[in-house]
Amino acid sequence: MFEMKKSENPLENELFKSVYEKTPDYIKRLSLMNFDDKGEFVFTLRKEYLQPYDAIHNPKGLNLEEWFANYAKEAKVSTAGIRGPQNILFPQDTRFPINLVGIVLATLAKALVAKEKYQGKRIVKVAGCEVRYNSQLFLDAITRIQAAQGIETLVPVGKKTIPIWLASFLAFKLDLLGGEYITSSHGISVKNATKDLNCQGSQYLPEESMEFVNKIQEIFDEVKEKGSYEIKISAADNPLINENAMKFIDDGIDLYVEYLRSGVAQDINLNLIKSFNSKIIIENVGGSAYRTLSRVLKKLSIADKFEWFNIEEDPFFHSIGKYDVTPKGEKAFYDYSVDATVIAKKDDGTKFFPVIDTMNYSEKLKNFPIGTAVLITDPDHDRLTIAQTESASRIQDLQRLGVDYVKLNDDIILTVFTANQAFLMLMDFWSKQLKSENLWDNHPRFIIKTTASALSWDEWAKNNGVKVVNVPVGFKEIANIMKKVELKLKNAPSESVIIEDVFGNQIDLGVNPRLLFAGEESGGMIMGTEELIKSQHGRFAIAMREKSATEAIIVASSLIAQLQEVHVSLSQYLGNVFNSNKIVGRYDTRVDIAYYNESEPDINKLKESKIVGEAMRTKNDLFYLSLAIACKEEIITLEDVIKVLNDRFISNGLTFDDLKSIKFVGDGTYLEFEDKFIEIRPSGTDAKTKAYGGGLSKEEIERYANILGNYSGERTYFHQAVVPDDFYDSAKDKAMEYYLNFVEKDANKEQFEIPEYSF
Repeated sequence: MFEMKKSENPLENELFKSVYEKTPDYIKRLSLMNFDDKGEFVFTLRKEYLQPYDAIHNPKGLNLEEWFANYAKEAKVSTAGIRGPQNILFPQDTRFPINLVGIVLATLAKALVAKEKYQGKRIVKVAGCEVRYNSQLFLDAITRIQAAQGIETLVPVGKKTIPIWLASFLAFKLDLLGGEYITSSHGISVKNATKDLNCQGSQYLPEESMEFVNKIQEIFDEVKEKGSYEIKISAADNPLINENAMKFIDDGIDLYVEYLRSGVAQDINLNLIKSFNSKIIIENVGGSAYRTLSRVLKKLSIADKFEWFNIEEDPFFHSIGKYDVTPKGEKAFYDYSVDATVIAKKDDGTKFFPVIDTMNYSEKLKNFPIGTAVLITDPDHDRLTIAQTESASRIQDLQRLGVDYVKLNDDIILTVFTANQAFLMLMDFWSKQLKSENLWDNHPRFIIKTTASALSWDEWAKNNGVKVVNVPVGFKEIANIMKKVELKLKNAPSESVIIEDVFGNQIDLGVNPRLLFAGEESGGMIMGTEELIKSQHGRFAIAMREKSATEAIIVASSLIAQLQEVHVSLSQYLGNVFNSNKIVGRYDTRVDIAYYNESEPDINKLKESKIVGEAMRTKNDLFYLSLAIACKEEIITLEDVIKVLNDRFISNGLTFDDLKSIKFVGDGTYLEFEDKFIEIRPSGTDAKTKAYGGGLSKEEIERYANILGNYSGERTYFHQAVVPDDFYDSAKDKAMEYYLNFVEKDANKEQFEIPEYSF
């Protein structure tokens, strides 16, 4: 009756088999909404759906109240969309955080909020997706729900894939009310999410997310009162689902190329790429970047300089990052995600790249010359990892630089740069390009970076007269600073732009400044333009609101081409950047502590593991966070903090005598030392703790990050002595208040005005 999906990939078949076997029959039988029905229909949300399933007492139970409670909690803290695992075979399975019913409810709520704000107006949004399981179904649901509410949605013809940055760009450029994009970025294959884009093309801030969360609550209240709530789904061919507009503008490719030419795709860069006499590899994980990026490169007349790996779209991501054994050695399907920079440890303690190891580069790169660069992008095409083949004779030099590598054979290695290292090179190179074009001195320059990103960026910026604005992790935080700058440029164009960063510092950016670079250590970046970017109806921006691997690819390819002319590798260039800028804190690290197997197909086991994992994550977070908040509020002194940390970690060989400050930075705790920093933060998307470090010694920052990140969070005698229990219990709430105050200070709250559209 319920035929299991089959794949030619044995590992994917194992995943399908596991999911199928762990899905109960009542879920398999669910027929709540049939989107194969292309006509109009109504989904009735019933009171029984809110409560748990019970075969006897509530056979229609979907436990939507529990789903919603978790959804609302995530909306407050999520750094990049409300992500979660899904039942890849039975998407109506509401036991999972991401499910068809949840998508429908969230879409309806956002539509109702929009209609209330813009009564009588023509509301237009954009929607797109990458290649993950059920993405097409979710996109279909989103467009038909919005159409039923009178909202027009621009989608690619056939609802084909587009990158997240293109959806974001079109939301701003065409002056749309926003957009919906379905992705879980570099996350594991079974996860999905909707990234909500506002009228700026940036991801929702907490205030915006809570508007539609509150609307879902209103719908549930009505269901409880009246017993049901009807949700209309339009016909699939409703004219408000507008494919023609996107067809007419070729998905916005020409508009985007025009934007690129005003920024990183100027002739000085393009001519370098055109003169390149070899090939640059684009590792197209998931395959969904190819459809858009190949057209962009062709429009720029540089497509022939690239060779592609994986152009076919595949929701299993070509088995990249997938194993049939867990890190603990247990026989089970395990997914490390598609983040190429993830480092794990083998049983013998040696480090390895579990994602890159599944890319089969020993075979795929054997016929390419030494010096071949590999640009690795993720399914929604917003992140980039840069790698390059080099001679094994370079290993000692790489170790001195803190650059990791993968051994391909006895003679050849693949250097793998962290985003911290790669983006340092790109901002250095691009600044030189601007100087060579006599553009550099036309404006004061600044960068926006997350606190978890490298110290080397701050040092480089100081050496080059570039101001730095630090923000919490997440590109929405970067976009929020952009909007604050733009408001000041608009209201007082002849005055210095002063911005407060998350450390509480007042940063004077100068008069009429320009963004050089904005990015985060997780692999996302954007660059600014010389002339302000204008939308079709007169809004302006200093840069786009979403990270773009395309921009990174263009700048990286230009640098690679220039270095080839002088026979210099990327790692050698990195060393030159360190030396010429007198950078001391050149090493960086990130440790990801995962508390459970996110690929677990048994949802009950997954939920139990997640609850336990989140408790462990929170306990670790609170140990440091409560100290930071208590210090901020002068409940305790820095000396108290040092005493607590020395007492607990002296047995691990750590000392805190040179700790200069401990600060809450919007989403984590930042420990500043004389010669390094360590940041401990709970993941905003997973039951993980992330520990970052930067400083003078790679060995030292790795040791601190590992020990502090893996700590249980158990309160010690001294911790309890200086931090009162009631203060400890309220630390998370206090931290949220401080974060929201930072977000709101000088916020750009200009009301978006819907224009008269011509499409």
